[in-house]
Amino acid sequence: MSSKNPVIAVTGSSGAGTTSVTRAFQHIFRRENLNAAIVEGDSFHRYDRHDMRTKIAEHGLAGNHHFSHFGPEANLLEELETLFRVYGESGKGRSRHYVHDDAEAERYGAPPGTFTEWADLPPDTDLLFYEGLHGAASTDTVDIARYVDLCVGVVPIINLEWIQKLHRDKAQRGYSTEAVMDTILRRMPDYIHYICPQFSKTHVNFQRVPTVDTSNPFIASDIPSPDESMLVIRFANPKGIDFSYLLSMLHDSFMSRPNIIVCPGGKMGLAMQIILTPMILQLIDKKRRLRRE
Repeated sequence: MSSKNPVIAVTGSSGAGTTSVTRAFQHIFRRENLNAAIVEGDSFHRYDRHDMRTKIAEHGLAGNHHFSHFGPEANLLEELETLFRVYGESGKGRSRHYVHDDAEAERYGAPPGTFTEWADLPPDTDLLFYEGLHGAASTDTVDIARYVDLCVGVVPIINLEWIQKLHRDKAQRGYSTEAVMDTILRRMPDYIHYICPQFSKTHVNFQRVPTVDTSNPFIASDIPSPDESMLVIRFANPKGIDFSYLLSMLHDSFMSRPNIIVCPGGKMGLAMQIILTPMILQLIDKKRRLRRE
């Protein structure tokens, strides 16, 4: 961890809802006039779309039917760890962009499913913000979490996560239900070994729990709305957290454990604003004080 140049990471699996949390952070950055270097987790995949499909087929023929983006072999985790370390020390680093669709292809001048060239991060940024699969990943060779000053986990209960992924992949990518189910099954070992352990290393977890029946996520006709959910917020270290203030601001909320607040799902945006804003400002204040010394 380095307060000299703060690193913030939002980590969660595909379909977990990390994009919504990213929007909350971006709103805070705009409101507080903070210039963030934005890094997407997809940028640190090892293979482009075509090569990944080839690798999945090759591993399948070799008897490994679980090769996925969730695991370390399909990602540049050493490079990601280096980026976090170097940025924390110097405020510099290199990244690239994964081109998701035709709109991004026109913007970046590269075909969908490919990467842009590696390039330096913008100069004179206030912090680095990462959103992706591996913001707190740990393997035999890397420990990314140690270089993150504020790590936020986004982890809806598994059935809700699957529902969100099914609806997204079918609507935006044209996948069939069967294709999405195959992807879920293929990723499951890596999800257990490399995604779940990260949520024990985060500083704050936001977990949405539906209050409607999601027992068979593969036939759900729609995604449970925020108002049909409760939000479980877990703090790794409750010291210094003003729970009385949070409870007064998040009406109809309660504490289920000494470090956990439960509030209506519709208050997720408000909860993120009042919880994350002071955490970010503390990091920036510490950075500025260190620069003056």
